[in-house]
Amino acid sequence: MVKARKLAVVGSRSVGKSSMIVRFVEDYFVESYYPTIENQFSKNLIYKNQEYEIEILDTAGQDEFSMINEKHLIGIHGYVLVYSVTSRQSFEVVEIIRDKILNSVGSENIPMILIGNKSDLNYQRQVEYSQGEELAKKFNCKFLEASVKDNLNITKSFEMLIDKIELIQNPVAEKDEKCIIM
Repeated sequence: MVKARKLAVVGSRSVGKSSMIVRFVEDYFVESYYPTIENQFSKNLIYKNQEYEIEILDTAGQDEFSMINEKHLIGIHGYVLVYSVTSRQSFEVVEIIRDKILNSVGSENIPMILIGNKSDLNYQRQVEYSQGEELAKKFNCKFLEASVKDNLNITKSFEMLIDKIELIQNPVAEKDEKCIIM
């Protein structure tokens, strides 16, 4: 049975959201930057012996003043929160975006993963790995640094989010260890 999962990729402008999605879906690196208005991508994926039909919403870049579009909330199973390791501002805005999502949905239990993109641009780094880890701990979510250009941790990012979604959608029941006397 194929499971349909709808994901949204959110973050500031020019952090590499569209490039990340294109790399995951089409295994291609988009060098040039065109501001995204909004786009949707689909990919079938077999992960852990389960087939998934993944729909990915590529959102326009958000800032601290932009409203979260209702389309970014309805029917979304999980979120990829993306910032650029070369932009302190994008790192700070990702927390605001997350808070807006949580406030709009009205739940803390939303599958999310935090991605520090552009790790290949280490010489331009403004956000340290440890700061990303710390923020992910605060968010209670997984964290990875990624490089779309080098295809580093792109697929892994989406797979980790699917793991988180499955944990929430289909929790593993704990076995009752009972003693039986005959």
